[in-house]
Amino acid sequence: MRGRLEEFASEVFAPLVRRGRLEAGQLYLRGLLLDGRRKSMQPMAERLGVDHQRLQQFMTSSTWPVEDVRARLAWRAVRAVRPEVWVVDDTGFPKDGTASPRVSRQYSGTLGPPRWSQTPVTARTPISATAWRTGVWPTCCRLTGRGEVHRRPETPRHHTEVHAVPPRRDRPA
Repeated sequence: MRGRLEEFASEVFAPLVRRGRLEAGQLYLRGLLLDGRRKSMQPMAERLGVDHQRLQQFMTSSTWPVEDVRARLAWRAVRAVRPEVWVVDDTGFPKDGTASPRVSRQYSGTLGPPRWSQTPVTARTPISATAWRTGVWPTCCRLTGRGEVHRRPETPRHHTEVHAVPPRRDRPA
């Protein structure tokens, strides 16, 4: 297991050119994967047997190309899942004021009339084709152990266009 984790970390953290940062990244990943309820720096460092400031400095103060690491992680996930379709969605989250980043008074399809909200755009891929091919949805879905039946509405509340786009297979730089 440790060899696979080090291989994964070496690939994902390849943009980190300094050896100390690569080692800190590997430590951080190991800390996340070890048993333990709390995944904050101090408990993880205790489980790893290292000074918590090493992990803290890696995550908060060290300069490393976050976007490059995220891109490598995303490409690794795409290779593992091999998505057939991407779901791009903008979902509004209500906010009570303007203190949060990117909050504005705006219309949101999920919230209705203009309200203070954040509207992030996400891209996801469903694991099962039944999650995106509406013609193959079951008429009802039963939640195991609860006995509640959830049904699709007879008429959809909004219409969207579905475009199946084959994913790119090339790797990040």
